[in-house]
Amino acid sequence: MVDDFVTEFVMPAAPAAAATGFRRFQRGKIISGLVSFALFSVSLLLVLYAVNLLSQGVLMTYDPELPERHEEFKQLSGFDNVTTSGAGVDVCIVDTGIDMTHPDLKHIQLAGWNDFVQNRAEPYDDEGHGTAMAGILVAKNLLPGIASDVNLYIAKAITSSGSGTDSVIASAVDWCTDNGVDIISLSLGGQQGINLIFLSTDELEDAVNRAINQGIYVVAAAGNDGGEDDDGDVSSPGSVEDVICVGAIDTDGSIWRNSSVGDNNWQVWPPKTARSDPDRKPELVAPGERIPMLNAQIGDTNSLYAWGSGTSGATVWVTGALAHMLEHRPDLAHNGSSGGERQTVEDVKQWIRESVVPQDGQSGHDDYYGYGRLQVDALIALATA
Repeated sequence: MVDDFVTEFVMPAAPAAAATGFRRFQRGKIISGLVSFALFSVSLLLVLYAVNLLSQGVLMTYDPELPERHEEFKQLSGFDNVTTSGAGVDVCIVDTGIDMTHPDLKHIQLAGWNDFVQNRAEPYDDEGHGTAMAGILVAKNLLPGIASDVNLYIAKAITSSGSGTDSVIASAVDWCTDNGVDIISLSLGGQQGINLIFLSTDELEDAVNRAINQGIYVVAAAGNDGGEDDDGDVSSPGSVEDVICVGAIDTDGSIWRNSSVGDNNWQVWPPKTARSDPDRKPELVAPGERIPMLNAQIGDTNSLYAWGSGTSGATVWVTGALAHMLEHRPDLAHNGSSGGERQTVEDVKQWIRESVVPQDGQSGHDDYYGYGRLQVDALIALATA
């Protein structure tokens, strides 16, 4: 599933995972004064498309609106009311890697690193999307991370062209699971697999289900093909029942125009049962339109920051919210006294449903807006009641 992440700074597009099918998401365009990124090609069954997080992007060294808008998103989502920082929570981001030379990430000591593309021992990012996602979570200086004290694991499974195979990304997810992390963040997407009886045709969806069965929270992008080009449902693995699937909004809470719609009804082919609460897709929306992000220091760029839009970034905001909740409730973590099983994930998903803020006049689930927009302080209040 390809997550079209629209940015306004030169940064690589977000990874999208095209599971095992024929659907291809449009990759966002990154525009700087000199650069425009081409659509990346994909094979029908094997290639996972990078969730494109950058379209119409503009690179910059500094813009006073960057920290202002970052703060507006924090206030919108309740992060200005939290006193925790995600300390002690293990988070694994599967993406294009991380640029540890960026001045806002030099303080990071990774808890784990694995390169499934080139098998390199030292962390790197040759595409840029992963650096932007990690920065939302743990950056310092101009754009402080929303959960800066998490223990961060990085699995590079997306190539420099913004693509990857279903099997490689599945292996990366399994690596996160084997390391016993609490949250797996997937700012990527692809076409859904076909479920036949108890068998799935999608290796990535199978890997995600293995993680959830061990009580690991998996957060994934809804996709960026909303509007006229929408194919009718969210991307995979966000489509998996107990995955927390995230759409994108602006600072006023309005839905981003390209955020993918969910199809929660049953269908004959490909076979799919109707979704029920609290698993209707997407489950919620979070900051994702024109969000400030870090720009990986690739090539000759001297731009440290950028703007971007898409469900990729929104995914990380929800990942950060879960990290705050788990710092308050470590018993709900993967190795916690009340964690380690799928039921715990399902219980937390019910809290998400009850804590989000719906649109004015919204009753129940909306196929674009989910149950509502992220409100981390309300989620923590429910979890600690």
